[in-house]
Amino acid sequence: MILKGEKIDLVVTKLREEGERIVTTNGSFDILHVAHVRILEKAKKEGDVLIVLLNSDASVKRFKGEKRPIMPEKERAEMLNALKCVDHVIIFEEDDPIKILQRVRPAIHVKGGTFLSERIEKETNALKEIGSEFKTFELEEGLSTTNLLNKVLDIYNKSDLK
Repeated sequence: MILKGEKIDLVVTKLREEGERIVTTNGSFDILHVAHVRILEKAKKEGDVLIVLLNSDASVKRFKGEKRPIMPEKERAEMLNALKCVDHVIIFEEDDPIKILQRVRPAIHVKGGTFLSERIEKETNALKEIGSEFKTFELEEGLSTTNLLNKVLDIYNKSDLK
């Protein structure tokens, strides 16, 4: 389910009352690929419910530049929501997920792939304050949205595929 507004608080409260262990992860998930799916499946195994915190289009642009995201946030959210390992998706506008993490208060927050150490330090400190655990999963070599986009550009620049 794609959660917005007050629905976020209602769902999270209900999950906690039911004793569910909430796991979160965050990212752009622009052009969903197998490394995303593998990280999400690993994250789901850390608890009962996986909530993906999805960067809005505006926050992706601020972080990755004007040409990104390729896919609009509503489509990215819909694709993530369709995965059986994902229980809920929340789109957030800020440059980092700290405010939404403080609101959701997961048991565990997972990061996978590439990330900046200074951003991780800020998130780690916020997670400690709310009593959440932090875990990282390694990036699978060669599997990233940037690599995928470069491969597509390379193929189409060097061939006459239509």
